[in-house]
Amino acid sequence: MYQQFFGLSEMPFNITPNPRFLFLSKTHEEALQNLRYGVQEKKGFIALTGEVGCGKTTLCRKLLEELAPERYDTALIVNPRMSETQLLKGILSELGEASKARSKVDLQNQINRTLLERIHDGKDIVLIIDEAQNLSFEVMEQLRLLSNLETDDQKLLQIILIGQPELKEKLMEDRLRQLRQRILVFYDLQPLQVEDTQAYIQHRLNLAGANGKPHFTPRALRSIHRATSGTPRRINNLCDKALLAAFIRQSESIGWWDVRKARKDIDSIGK
Repeated sequence: MYQQFFGLSEMPFNITPNPRFLFLSKTHEEALQNLRYGVQEKKGFIALTGEVGCGKTTLCRKLLEELAPERYDTALIVNPRMSETQLLKGILSELGEASKARSKVDLQNQINRTLLERIHDGKDIVLIIDEAQNLSFEVMEQLRLLSNLETDDQKLLQIILIGQPELKEKLMEDRLRQLRQRILVFYDLQPLQVEDTQAYIQHRLNLAGANGKPHFTPRALRSIHRATSGTPRRINNLCDKALLAAFIRQSESIGWWDVRKARKDIDSIGK
């Protein structure tokens, strides 16, 4: 609606996790480097936590883009509310393997054979589980058992757990201490600072083809940071509504009143 008015080539503040729009603040850069390190050095278990909407999934998609298919086979689980058997079948499916096994033991054996074959062919295998705070204890224990699969030289499977702060709390439970001890790379993603929030907004505008317009006033930018606490998804929502407010009054400048109106609109629907 406002895209043509502002001369943008695309919508700048969509909330889909498009890695092309990834803004690498200091904390996001450190998180990505930790993920890269854990995978490249075959650390086995890697964990990334952070608040809702802080950019974890976008970082995950960025990492997947970087993993060369000639070297890495990847499996991405985005709905972890599943049983151990469903997890094993899901991994095989993501790796392009038909699952004919019926029992959990048969599935474990099939995964072991598959991983050994891929390693023999020169591949590394990376399993990424998003929303990992929703994993049951039984499934986490199954993941621990999978992490035991190894040759004399390396782990057969690199496992990345990505989740909300509840994941960190869950991992501190005594019954998960064996799993916790296997996590050799851990990073807690933090929200954007005020200067990062301003740079983030301009970064997305530039990628969307902005050429001097639209323009957020300094007061509007400070208001956006206060209202969102530096959470990228919330920034996107607020900026999108603020741009609409400025468009309605036919202004190329987004001011404090536009942000205020956007906040009221968002608060009215509880977002």
